[in-house]
Parts: sequence; C-alpha cells; structure tokens
Amino acid sequence: MIKLYLDIDGVLLTAKHTRAAEGVDEFVDFVTTHFECYWLTTHCKGESRTALKYLVQFMQSETIKKLEDAVQPTNWDALKTEAIDFESDSYWLDDSPLPVERRILEGNGVSDRLVLIDLERPSELANIGLELKYLLEP
Repeated sequence: MIKLYLDIDGVLLTAKHTRAAEGVDEFVDFVTTHFECYWLTTHCKGESRTALKYLVQFMQSETIKKLEDAVQPTNWDALKTEAIDFESDSYWLDDSPLPVERRILEGNGVSDRLVLIDLERPSELANIGLELKYLLEP
C-alpha cells in the first residue's frame, strides 16, 4: 500500500483563521481508506494523541474517528524528512516544506513525491484527491 504523510496546518486545516479545510471530511475518508497514512506535522512527534486533541476542535467526530483509527504517528527531531521512509512508495502532503527538506527529497530522488497543498485554490482537497486516485490505478 502507498504511504501518505499528512501535515495538518495548511493541509487539513486552513493556515489563516484556523478551520477545517473545504472538503476535508471526504478527503480524510478517501485517504484513510486507500493509503497507509502517517502524521507528518509539528502536532505529532511520536504519538497521535496530540494531533487528534488539536483537531477535535475543528472537525466532525466521524472524521476524527477515521483519523484516530487509520493515521499512524511519526517521530522526527528537526526536519520532517527524518520521518519519511524513502525506500517505500510514498507521498508527502504539505503546504510549506522547508528549503532544506526539499533538498533532502531531491537528494533521495523523491522530490516528485511532495504534493504541495494550497488551500487558497478552490476545491483544493477534492482536486488533490483526484490526483491521488490516479496513483491507485494499475
């Protein structure tokens, strides 16, 4: 199964005036059903509880339950790329990776596996979901 690394702020939640991103419930349903999901966010370093505790104020309880059941924690120190398994078939969804993280992806030959999210674009998560669906086709 393809691994999917998920950021929270700017991906599942808007970065400004924090609220759930448009279409987040459907998006979470899709990715948690079709991908092996991992948190890759400052809200989770080693255990999922902190990420879920943060999200519960913005998302529906059904969506939180799906995230709780399906998204595994990661652990990293300074750079999110420390938690990425470069040997696996994986993608990273983030709105603002650091320049050094981009260079690390390039150095590992996986810069094309970074999916940049811009929630200012209309229907961004729906469009990203369509792109990810394409990856699942044989």
